[in-house]
Amino acid sequence: MLPSQNRPTLDVQNIPDKPKRFVFVLLENFTMLSFAAAVDCLRLANRMANKELYCWTVVADGGGTVQGSTGIGIQTDGDLGELHRDDSLILCGGADVQGATTKKLLNWVRRETRKGVTAGGLCTAAYTLAKAGLLDGKRATIHWENQDSFSEEFDEVELTKSVFAIDNNRLTTAGGTSSIDLFLQIIASDHGEELASAVADQQIYNSIRTDQDTQRLSVPTRIGVRHPKLSQVIQMMESNIEEPVSPSILAKDVGMSTRQLERLFRRYLNRSPKRYYMELRLQKARNLLMQTDMSVINVALACGFASPSHFSKCYRSHYETTPYRERGTHASRLSV
Repeated sequence: MLPSQNRPTLDVQNIPDKPKRFVFVLLENFTMLSFAAAVDCLRLANRMANKELYCWTVVADGGGTVQGSTGIGIQTDGDLGELHRDDSLILCGGADVQGATTKKLLNWVRRETRKGVTAGGLCTAAYTLAKAGLLDGKRATIHWENQDSFSEEFDEVELTKSVFAIDNNRLTTAGGTSSIDLFLQIIASDHGEELASAVADQQIYNSIRTDQDTQRLSVPTRIGVRHPKLSQVIQMMESNIEEPVSPSILAKDVGMSTRQLERLFRRYLNRSPKRYYMELRLQKARNLLMQTDMSVINVALACGFASPSHFSKCYRSHYETTPYRERGTHASRLSV
């Protein structure tokens, strides 16, 4: 790293009289990468500008030490306290965000945001914002693994698959390195693109994404196969979980015979189209069972199963447990 006296002079715009303050709220099992990436952007912005543009504090429900997703504990600066109107409140979520979203936290978030503060959620913390009613009618995102359960519970939120979303004073990210993209956008808006680019360079981050970039890899990259018709069929399957489309119709839609489609799946994925489709539906069902309090019957219907008995039979065959036992295992984590 360059010593400060040899660092290139940056054109930093809008130098504030006092630093902009971020209040990071750690939820139990928060994703360490998302939190650390956000804070590091602010640290580097100050360093590259050679001015204190930003400051931050870290709090939690009850204060003390909060354990992150890595098992490493972070000592907070204290309990949930009073915010100022020009503060930015950033919730940091992770695994089992439902269990970490306490009534005390929700009441505090609702009270403090009534002052007009900017509120954001990193990784799964969009759930907490939505539970507090702060994303109604807003564009938002959440980690792709939580999208199914989120859309079932919060249909009034305009859920996107973007790496991050900004809607007025509501900020959400998909998790992981998307915190960098969001905070680089904040820095660029506050103090100009040059400073944001300098921060990205310090992080060796040379592919800055916008809110138009999607968070998941393309189908060909995910399955490790670059076959356009196979990708088309899988995309159609993923878009039609609640009302499954028959293999014959899928084949017809991509200009193939059912037998050709069968051979294509066997060759590249070592399973039939019917089996692959079933696994997609069961994966969604498992997400809903573990992340929502939807009844097993409603989960079955949402995943294209006409009867709970058929759903239970398929689920047990694939996961070696029943949907009811899966729900029972995780039920204690779902209460708020």
